[in-house]
Formats: sequence, structure tokens, C-alpha cells
Amino acid sequence: MTAAMFHVLVVEDDAGLCTVLETLLAAEGHRVSVAATAARALIEARSHRPDLILLDLGLPDRDGQTLIPQLRAFSQVPLIVLSAREQESERIAALDAGADDYVTKPFSAGELLARLRAVLRRKVQGAPAGGAVEIGLLRVDFAQRRAEGSAGPVHLTPLEFRLLERLVQGRGAIVTRDALIRDVWGPGQAGESSALRVYIKSLREKLEPDPARPRSLVTEAGVGYRLEFADAVGRA
Repeated sequence: MTAAMFHVLVVEDDAGLCTVLETLLAAEGHRVSVAATAARALIEARSHRPDLILLDLGLPDRDGQTLIPQLRAFSQVPLIVLSAREQESERIAALDAGADDYVTKPFSAGELLARLRAVLRRKVQGAPAGGAVEIGLLRVDFAQRRAEGSAGPVHLTPLEFRLLERLVQGRGAIVTRDALIRDVWGPGQAGESSALRVYIKSLREKLEPDPARPRSLVTEAGVGYRLEFADAVGRA
């Protein structure tokens, strides 16, 4: 699939912004559909199976936050939230619900297109956990629970494997701290935030050429972490 073949569903009730987005996306070669309500968005998503959804949270029939889990119940389509809401709590709620990225209005055309390209690139190239993946300095085989660097085998603890695997499952999207703690340590383990920081530091020391300036395991301030798939590419 080339960049010119992607179908983008824009869920937005501002007609002026819809026109801008349609023009911008069409110029990039994408096919665009528009839904002005959450109800219409569900119909479009089920009927036409878009490759990516741009979702406004301020919809006329309901809050867009409630739409994300409904979409995730039947689809893992990449989803980018476009919202004027700047609160950290709103970003975290959207990402925890299943959004892949969150862009605050107003935004530049260049930033939006860059984020859209990144999400679509992960859709095509994202590496599933369970196989061998190159992440920074390491080649990690999750099926065999082995990691190798240029000098040979590298020891990863069972918890480091679980943490890294959960980040890989995110396919380059932000994984919130709460999601990592819940999925790696287990439900009800919110107090493990300090342990998470320790393990992230340990993984960086093994993955990164310069752990003080990470390129593969990146912090999203106030939200969580992201594996950059420019340095994390799956092998067939």
C-alpha cells in the first residue's frame, strides 16, 4: 500500500475545518470521508473500514472520548485525536482509551501531516510482538526470550522482556504509564510508578547508544513512553 492509497475518515463537525482537512489530505494523495457526528462515524468506520481516523472530541451528539472505546471494540484502525482540549488529563484519557496520538488545536499543517505519516508508517511496518525485532542496539527475539547486541547476548530480565514487549505492541504509539503498570505489573499496582522509571532506565542502558539522549525509548512528558520505530523495525 502506497501513501496515495490510504482512506482517512475525518470526524469533525466544523465544516470550515473539514474543508481545510479534506484539501490538505487530498493534496497528499489520500481519499477522505467526513462524519459530523459520533453516530455517523461508527457507521462509516464499520461500513468502509478506513485506514486512519482523525477524531474531534467536541462532537454535537456526544463526547468523542466515549467514541474511542466503541471503535476499539471492533477495529484497531490508527486513530489521531484532534482537540482544542489542552489538559493533560484529556490527553491521557484519550490515549488510555485507545487513541494512537493526540494533536492539540490549533495545529500546523506540517505537524499534522508528519504525525499522520508516522501513524500510517507504523500501520504498514509495525512489528508484532512474538517475533524478532531490532530496537536500538539490540535484536530482540520475544518468542525465544533472547536479546543480542553487537558483542553478543545481552541479559534482559523477565520483567524487562514484558515491558519491552508491551511497548512493541504499541507499534510506536504512546503507551501511558498507567497502561504499562497495569499490563506489566498487574491491576491494582499503581504504586509501581517508581519501579517503572527504574526499569525504563535499565532498558535504555541496554538499548541506547547514549542513554542520556534516548532515540528509541522516548519519554512523552507527563503521559508515558513510546518506542520510535525509526530505530525499531521488525524482521520477517
